[in-house]
Amino acid sequence: MARVDSWTWAVRMFKTRTAAAAACRGGHVKVNGVTAKPAQTVAVGDEVRVRTAGVERIVEVARVISKRVGPTVAVECFIDHSPPPPPREVLASIPQRDRGAGRPTKRDRRELEKLRGFNVD
Repeated sequence: MARVDSWTWAVRMFKTRTAAAAACRGGHVKVNGVTAKPAQTVAVGDEVRVRTAGVERIVEVARVISKRVGPTVAVECFIDHSPPPPPREVLASIPQRDRGAGRPTKRDRRELEKLRGFNVD
């Protein structure tokens, strides 16, 4: 048995254990479908869902470790069930607002709603 924050750090899902604990406190880590606190224990066979940088990773615990190990050993400690990332074409087609452009104006919001098909008058 190991703590979920320690295990996710040990298998290199987070750079620091502090970041792993903060993700648990923020609700970005789930064990068997339930939001996990940093001290929750994980066992072999548990499903751990971690959301980092907008990407959700779904892994199954294959081996419980509490000390950080090398990347080749870390990969052997879990079974990755994550969906494949979306193709680059899909990511490129998602419109993004320019950095520093500020909040959308009322006119911008109406144009976005019209584009998305909401509130069509």
